[in-house]
Amino acid sequence: LSASPPVVVLFLSLLGLAAAGKLLVVPVDGSHWLSMREVVDMLQQKGHEVVVLAPEVSLHIKPSKNFVMKMYSVPYTQEDLKKEFQAFFHFSFEQGSFLERFVKAYQGIKRITNFGVSGCGHLLQNKELIRYLEENKFDAVLTDPVLLCGAILAKHLSLPAVYFLRGIPCGLDFEATQCPRPPSYVPRGFTQLTDHMTFLQRVKNLLHDIPDIFLCDFVFEPYSKLASEFLQQDVTVQDLLWQASVWLLRSEFVLEYPRPLMPNMIPIGGVNCAHKELPQ
Repeated sequence: LSASPPVVVLFLSLLGLAAAGKLLVVPVDGSHWLSMREVVDMLQQKGHEVVVLAPEVSLHIKPSKNFVMKMYSVPYTQEDLKKEFQAFFHFSFEQGSFLERFVKAYQGIKRITNFGVSGCGHLLQNKELIRYLEENKFDAVLTDPVLLCGAILAKHLSLPAVYFLRGIPCGLDFEATQCPRPPSYVPRGFTQLTDHMTFLQRVKNLLHDIPDIFLCDFVFEPYSKLASEFLQQDVTVQDLLWQASVWLLRSEFVLEYPRPLMPNMIPIGGVNCAHKELPQ
């Protein structure tokens, strides 16, 4: 505080130069990217250099003047990807018993997961692209952990990981952040229950956690195997999720039940509506 004015001006100038950073973005295709793109565009406007890592085949991730795009090959075509996503969306609106819907969900999620895992495998085997990432001094990785390829790269590059998400199946985000969600009080997805449940409804809510054991096994464990092979050490799914420096949650407590938040968790619900003027 006792420094002379020229020194203070120089110090503030250096702070201004340090404000902009270099960000590696590893997105997830579909609606996940449409929400994240709002944030990426805003970061570029604030002076940050943004590099987006994307597969050559995607539905919505396209080049933009707001960021540098680095692409990698994948073992599937545009037609394959579009057909599988359309089939999955059709299932989402179908009626039926819980067992029928679970079996269809299992099959659909498994096929969608295969796209993500195979694409991630090709990315990690792309030595030229990995070398580019290693040589460029990024400050952080912004990624959606619903697919864990970005988390693997963050660990490999020893960079802070910023997770941008709506949620992760099986409550893995709750486990990774050590946030409680007791089935006696917190209704599970697709149960149509509220936080005011009878005893039998609480039992039903508890039973809905059982299928998650099978879902998470085939959805996320392949990423654990990929990470272990690429990093040449034993890596679990929780290891990849625990490393998050910041969790940006696309949650809005007006629309869902309140939950405990850790200091590094920031709700940003409605980010993809920020450009619209909403009436009172």
